[in-house]
Amino acid sequence: MLPAGREALLVELSSGEHAEAFHAELLRRRARGELPAVREIVPGARTVLLDGIADSSPEGRERLARELESWRIPPLRSGTGDAVEIPVVYDGPDLADVAAAWGVGVDEVPGMHAGTEFRVAFCGFAPGFGYLTGLPGHLHVPRRATPRTKVPAGAVALAGPYTGVYPRPSPGGWQLIGRMPEPGELWDPAREPAALLSPGARVRFVAAEVRP
Repeated sequence: MLPAGREALLVELSSGEHAEAFHAELLRRRARGELPAVREIVPGARTVLLDGIADSSPEGRERLARELESWRIPPLRSGTGDAVEIPVVYDGPDLADVAAAWGVGVDEVPGMHAGTEFRVAFCGFAPGFGYLTGLPGHLHVPRRATPRTKVPAGAVALAGPYTGVYPRPSPGGWQLIGRMPEPGELWDPAREPAALLSPGARVRFVAAEVRP
C-alpha cells in the first residue's frame, strides 16, 4: 500500500489474477456502500489505484490501507451480465505462427480463440484498448522479436496472457491473428461511456466472414 499524489493510494498485488480479484471486490463493496468514498478505482496489470480518497490526510490513507489489508479477497468469479461481442475476421499475418506455438492447424485457431470467454483486466496504452485475460497458460504466446512500426486499427492481437484489439493505428509487437471490421466502435468520444470495453467486462469474439 503506497500513497500516490495528494489523494490516492496505490495497492500493489502479487499477480494479475490477484489484481483482478481485488478490483472486483472493490467494486462489489462500493456498490454495497461498504467502501470509503473514493472518486476513481483504476486497475492495472498488478496494481489498483484508489484516487480521490475523501479523507486523503496521511492518517486517513493509512487507516484505509489497514482496512484493505484486512480484507479476505474471494477468488475471481465469472462475470455477470451480457458479454460484449466483437466480430473478428481471422486472417492476421501472424496466424500461422500462433498456430505453430499452440501446436494446432491454422484453421483451428479461430475456433479456439472465439471459444474462449475473456475478461477486461484493465485498460491502457491507447484510448479504448483493453487488456483481456482468459486464455489458459499453455496458449500464451510471446511478443514478436521485432515490433511492427504500424499496426492497423482493429487488429486483434495476442501477447503473453493478453488479447487486445488496437483502436487506432500504432506501433506494436503483439501477434496479429485477425481484425475487427469496425474498430471505431472501440472508442467513440461522442458516446457515454466512450470506451466499448471497461475493466471487469466479459468479452466474446465472434468469427466473421470476409466481406467482398
